[in-house]
Amino acid sequence: MEYMSKEGYDRLVEELHQLERVELPRVKDAIAEARDKGDLSENFEYHAAKREQARLLGRIRFKQRVLEFARVIDTSRLNADSVGLLSHVAMTNTDTHAAMTYVIVSPHEANLREGKISIKSPIGQALLGKKAGDTVEVRVPAGVMHLHIDSVSL
Repeated sequence: MEYMSKEGYDRLVEELHQLERVELPRVKDAIAEARDKGDLSENFEYHAAKREQARLLGRIRFKQRVLEFARVIDTSRLNADSVGLLSHVAMTNTDTHAAMTYVIVSPHEANLREGKISIKSPIGQALLGKKAGDTVEVRVPAGVMHLHIDSVSL
């Protein structure tokens, strides 16, 4: 079971519809067009379109599976005192004094550019259950980070 926000769930549904209703028909048309050109054994366009179709079908199956096991979180039942899924966490790296704010989300919603980190990431795991005022030590590929949690909110 994968918990996610309503926004993340809706985005995943929209991506699935895009793949099924726009991308897949486009690739099927490309296959039909390439097939009409004759000998399939040496037809690069046909083989490329078939590879694209297989890739798209794999992505569609993956997104269908995620949605099958997805559960949208009722934000009214979340605890704003400690870090959990959908928490907004403001923190300071005590080594570099850099301030940062992240939202803890499901792995399928993670997007660093939008300030969303996965609950399964090293930072997400280290912050889980902590409260404002706590300091955590996080092992990341670049070494060890020390983060002071300034605030937690929903």
